[in-house]
Amino acid sequence: TEFSTYSPDDPEMINILRSKNIIIEAKPPVKVSWWMQLLSSLLPMLLIIGIWLFMIQQMQGGGNKVMSFGKSKAKLIGKETPKVTFKDVAGIDEAEEEVEEIIEFLRSPAKFKKLGAKIPRGVLLYGPPGAGKTLLARAIAGEAGVPFFSISGSDFVEMFVGVGASRVRDLFKQAKANAPCIIFMDEIDAVGRHRGAGLGGGHDEREQTLNQLLVEMDGFDQNLGIIMIAATNRPDILDPALLRPGRFDRRIVVDRPDILGREDILKVHARGKPWAKDVDIKVVARRTPGFVGSDLANLVNEAALLASRKGKKEIGMEELEAAIDRVIAGPERKSRLISEKEKEIIAYHESGHALVAKLLPNCDPVHKVSIIPRGNATLGYTLQLPTQDRYLISKLELMDKLSVLLGGRVAEDIVFKDVTTGAQNDLERATKLARQMVTEYGMSDTIGPITLGRKEHQIFLGRDISQERDYSEEIANKIDKEVKKIVESAYTRAKDILIKNKRKLKKIARNLMERETLEGKDLDDLLNGIKLASLTKFKVNLLLI
Repeated sequence: TEFSTYSPDDPEMINILRSKNIIIEAKPPVKVSWWMQLLSSLLPMLLIIGIWLFMIQQMQGGGNKVMSFGKSKAKLIGKETPKVTFKDVAGIDEAEEEVEEIIEFLRSPAKFKKLGAKIPRGVLLYGPPGAGKTLLARAIAGEAGVPFFSISGSDFVEMFVGVGASRVRDLFKQAKANAPCIIFMDEIDAVGRHRGAGLGGGHDEREQTLNQLLVEMDGFDQNLGIIMIAATNRPDILDPALLRPGRFDRRIVVDRPDILGREDILKVHARGKPWAKDVDIKVVARRTPGFVGSDLANLVNEAALLASRKGKKEIGMEELEAAIDRVIAGPERKSRLISEKEKEIIAYHESGHALVAKLLPNCDPVHKVSIIPRGNATLGYTLQLPTQDRYLISKLELMDKLSVLLGGRVAEDIVFKDVTTGAQNDLERATKLARQMVTEYGMSDTIGPITLGRKEHQIFLGRDISQERDYSEEIANKIDKEVKKIVESAYTRAKDILIKNKRKLKKIARNLMERETLEGKDLDDLLNGIKLASLTKFKVNLLLI
């Protein structure tokens, strides 16, 4: 048997093999060419470089962008793109008026130059999410007929140092080449937060990007016709240097629409859709307080989907009502199995809310009561809707609201002589409201008209992470006692109302168990002694509709 091996580095090994009469044959080592040696040494490095370039190409979207880290990701919306105009914007009339000067400047800048007027370099749109800030910016570009660069604040942030600042420079370079134009930066708080507020306190990539943005906004001439529009829902966390005159001179509030604004928005979204004759846009606008433009767009779309699901050719008021419930409380979950005992408890719980709300003078009207589970946790709900938009609320109204919140638990206690966990959210909201009355609104006779507690604001996180106590332990005990006193007072008031009207409570609960949902008119009829239509007739009427 022959064996081939390298020469062992052991001189005694040869003697041992010869003593055993083993034939040994030595051959010179095989020479490897110099280029093979070079390739074997460079191959691992080339492999690593190839993988690195592949990863960069994937991050940059492929094509010829392998090394284009610093190129701006802004999307240029040119004149050939379908325009968004003020006809597509509704419910924010004051904001539209504020931006008319900007449009006029972009259309005819000579008129302003003759008078020596300078148009604002930057416009900050701020308001709640979905109120129409982005849509308004697109409408400005559409009305002015100029190129529109759209980019998000997060597009500047990258894993490589200096990329954000480079993208800012490239963005303004493109803007100058296409002037006059509009640069729209959505969610500017992603890069414009207060400097030095990070958890590490260091000079991070975000701060470099912000510094470059400040330099560029100072660097371009106002006569070039480049206008910077930014949008955020947190103007309070932006860096002061970003908001000083000469940068974002004009700040425009894009707020939640009032009832007339909601009506106009609904009309915009209703275009091109088949509506039944029973649809009343004014009623829908009145029943959607607090809704912003995106909520109303979602509402109309949900109504259209419900009508399509039912095989209808028109969208009716029934679908709009169902869509409102769906947007507010979530989709129905009729498949959730609930025992008859729990169904009875839920019915009395919701009836307690509704009856207290109907009998107290300072409560919003009850629009609907339901024991159909919705969303993730809601087993039933009582929907109250104001008759008009409200901006102030009195102490009496807050006390009545507390009684309504506690009415469900009180009803359980009166009827079943026991309480359940179903009132957990009600108790949480009631306690929070009572504490606000004491510490924020100055509505405690014992504590007095003062505000207690200072919120510790963390700008980097963009929210309040804790509340700092600026009062003594003695005051803290008084606050707790006042909160308990207010909640107990509201509880006692709700209990007195339901004990005196126990027969009405049972009547509402029985009908609620039978029908699962009661409208506001049904509650009025029950309280006035009018018997509701039988369930069989009720179902037939629904089928005929």
